[in-house]
Amino acid sequence: MFDLVVAADILGIIAFTLSGFLVGVRHKLDILGLLISASITALGGGIVRDVILTRTPFAFNEYYPAITVFITIFIAFLFRRHLREELERQWLFVLSDTIGLVAFSITGALLALEYNFNFFGVLILSFLTAVGGGVLRDTMINQVPAVLISDFYGSIALIVAVLLILSNTLWDLNTLSVTLIATLAVTLRLVAYTKQWHLPKLNMDTQ
Repeated sequence: MFDLVVAADILGIIAFTLSGFLVGVRHKLDILGLLISASITALGGGIVRDVILTRTPFAFNEYYPAITVFITIFIAFLFRRHLREELERQWLFVLSDTIGLVAFSITGALLALEYNFNFFGVLILSFLTAVGGGVLRDTMINQVPAVLISDFYGSIALIVAVLLILSNTLWDLNTLSVTLIATLAVTLRLVAYTKQWHLPKLNMDTQ
């Protein structure tokens, strides 16, 4: 189970690093700005989570998160990924990003349950772990966070949290139940992406 979580974590870090890197390129940031944008996107959610839990951020204790970020940026430069159009729309990227989203959602929710957070707390920690890095990045470059206006994305983190809470309430969480929830969440996200599902928006236009 630990190996699966680490593998999913690394996939998520790679996808989120590329996302932050590409956003930085589009906003014409310098090399340092690109590094900050990519790092915040990949690691920011976990850091915010650990600050809330009043513990040393995981990224400051383990080497593989930062190493993964640096290697991903280096490879992106080497293969000139920033010059390739619509990288985020390619299925390999979408799949990696989805796995990372679900993995981060699960780790956030599981930690919240371990710390005996209430229902609301589990939802918030799962959500922040999954999308907090992207929110910090978009706030830093002065734009509306993508998760607030994008497709069926941040909702996945909330669904994961609710399912884990229900599973923990009805029976003890185990590897099988967490794996089933992860599989369901990944499938739901990919279907939502394919079908272009969006949450409804309020129309404030006056006639």
